[in-house]
Amino acid sequence: MKKVIAIGEALIDFIPQQKGVALKDVEGFVRVPGGAPLNVAAAVAKLGGRAQMLTKLGVDGFGDAILEEVKPLGVDVSRISRTNEANTALAFVSLKEDGERDFSFYRNPSADMLLSAEEICEEDFEEGIILHFCSVSLIDAPIKEAHKKAIEYTTKHNGIISFDPNVRLPLWKTPEACRQAILEFLPLSNIVKISDEELEFITGIKDEQEALKSLFVGQVEVVIYTKGTEGAEFITKERNISVPSFKVKAEDTTGAGDSYIGSFLYQVSKAATNLEELVNLDEAKVVEILTFSAATAALTVSKKGAIAALPTTEAVIEMMNR
Repeated sequence: MKKVIAIGEALIDFIPQQKGVALKDVEGFVRVPGGAPLNVAAAVAKLGGRAQMLTKLGVDGFGDAILEEVKPLGVDVSRISRTNEANTALAFVSLKEDGERDFSFYRNPSADMLLSAEEICEEDFEEGIILHFCSVSLIDAPIKEAHKKAIEYTTKHNGIISFDPNVRLPLWKTPEACRQAILEFLPLSNIVKISDEELEFITGIKDEQEALKSLFVGQVEVVIYTKGTEGAEFITKERNISVPSFKVKAEDTTGAGDSYIGSFLYQVSKAATNLEELVNLDEAKVVEILTFSAATAALTVSKKGAIAALPTTEAVIEMMNR
């Protein structure tokens, strides 16, 4: 089983105790660890896979809380460093009635942004791992260079690189700055996970099929196209395999996409030793993987929070057999 290394932000999400209330009107929050890369690492570990997190936390109670949440799940946190130069990042969330979210981030700077390229250790990548990252940490800060170093080591040791743009415009000076950062790193990736809400913004193309084709640049060989309640697609240059979603009442969509790609990468870590094997998996196996991932995401959105809502493999299998 390959190890999945996630790099990027680890933060505290403050989830509102009331739905359908604007952020300014929320009176109470529940504190939960989050950050898309951390959610992915936690999803892999919770399902029984090998996961490692690369980030930096503040020397504060919020950093302590993050470590206390993910260490028992089996996430390797040995490379997570601490700093007194900045605090652990915070994100305040408001939930609409359908479980969708609005964010307000406190991250200027935050500890994760200070992770440097010098802190990325090549030995972590030597066995040929799966690297996963998102766009939030591709800002002009030391952590961007840390991502480049991690990508360099993954490529050098024949690993697989997964990129979920996970667009969060409030964290960028302009939408175009976000888009350009995504387009800079897109060709360096082997797997791109993208949602229907992000596709046109990132590609600049209105036609769905043309937009999806345009993602196959540089080293990209697989696109995971998620469409919420409409299911998801596994797309390569040669084929397109679609699987429907599971219908559930969404309590909180925080971490839905992270649980999906985390589940996908967990299964890839077992099913494919390299990128070529992944691209050429037989259709039945791809359907099995996407169905498992859809069940994982459905169970995650059925509860509040992200990491705390992540299911075990046993729960996912039970969901699939209903």
